[in-house]
Amino acid sequence: MRAKCFLAFSLLALPGAAQAGEGLMYLEAQGVAGYSSVRRAAVYHSMSSGEPMQKTSAGFDLLRKFSTATGDAGTLAVQGRLAYDPDAPNRLEPQLYNAYYRARTPYGYFWLGHNRAAAGLESYYDTHGALLQTLPMYGYGFDRDWGLGGARDLNWGDAAFSLTTGSGMRLRGAGGYLGAGRVSRGVLNRDNYTAGVYFSAGEIPAMSGYTVMDGAVKPYSAVGSDLALLWNSWEFRCDVRGGNMRGARYFAGLGRAGYNFLGENRLKVEAQAVYSGLQRAESWTSGLGVSFVVTPDLTWRALFEYEDAMNDKRLVTQLYYYLPL
Repeated sequence: MRAKCFLAFSLLALPGAAQAGEGLMYLEAQGVAGYSSVRRAAVYHSMSSGEPMQKTSAGFDLLRKFSTATGDAGTLAVQGRLAYDPDAPNRLEPQLYNAYYRARTPYGYFWLGHNRAAAGLESYYDTHGALLQTLPMYGYGFDRDWGLGGARDLNWGDAAFSLTTGSGMRLRGAGGYLGAGRVSRGVLNRDNYTAGVYFSAGEIPAMSGYTVMDGAVKPYSAVGSDLALLWNSWEFRCDVRGGNMRGARYFAGLGRAGYNFLGENRLKVEAQAVYSGLQRAESWTSGLGVSFVVTPDLTWRALFEYEDAMNDKRLVTQLYYYLPL
C-alpha cells in the first residue's frame, strides 16, 4: 500500500507536471551515518530505526501553485523519499511527507491530505531535513498526519484547526481521530516571534513511524504552549505539553537555543533538552547540533545526543542536498 501511494504521488511530481503551471521541483538526497554507544556499532539513522527521520534517502519535493483571474487559488505540495537503513525492519522504505492541497479562500486557508496538525512547534517549524527534532519524534503528537485543516491570518497572529486520523505518517483507516486547535500571537517572519497555545484530543493507535505497535485506538489528549523567538543572531524555541497518552498521564517539554555565525547565517550551533514525563517512564534527552551551509544546495550537519533512559551516547553526521530542477 505504501509503495502504491508513493508511486502515485511520484507521477504527479514528474518535471512535466511542474512545467505545466507555476511550480517548483527539487531533488532531495541525504547520507546519514553515526555511532551508538549502546549498540557499540555504526548506525544509519538519526533517531531510532523505527522513526522516519533521518536516514540515507533520495526523493523529490514538488510545490505547484494554482491561480484564477482573481489571484492565488491554492497550492499542491508533494514530498517523498525512498529511504535505506540496514537496521530497520524494511531496509528500503518509501516515505511520504507532504501530500496535500491547500486552498485559499476569503475565510482563510483550508487543506486536505497529509499535512501538519494544528499543535505545537511542529505546526509551523519545518524539520524534515534536520537532525534536531521536535516533540513528535520523541513520541508526543505527530509531525504530519492525514486529514484536513484550516488556518486564518489575523492582525495579531493566527488561528488554526485540524481533524486527522491520528495515524501519523501512515495512511490507515483504524477508526482513530485527532482534533487539534492552536491560537498564536505574533508572526515569526514579521515580528521575529510567535507564541501559541494549543490543544489536541482524540483516540489513536500506537505508532512508531510507519509501524503499528498496537492497532487498538485509545484516548490521547494534549494541552500545551509553544514559543519561537529570533533575536539578533540568537534563536530560541520551546514547547511544553501535558495530557493523556493512551491511558497514561504525561508531561513533556522541549527547550532549544541556537546561535548563527558567518554571513547569511551559514553556520549554526544549537543545544536542546527534551524531557519525557510519561507516567512511570520519565527520561531526559540532551543534544548538541551543528549545521554548516557548504553551498546553496549542500548542507552538512552533525548531532551529538545523549539519552539517559538507555544511557546511549549517539553521534550522527549528515550530508543533505536540496537541488532545484
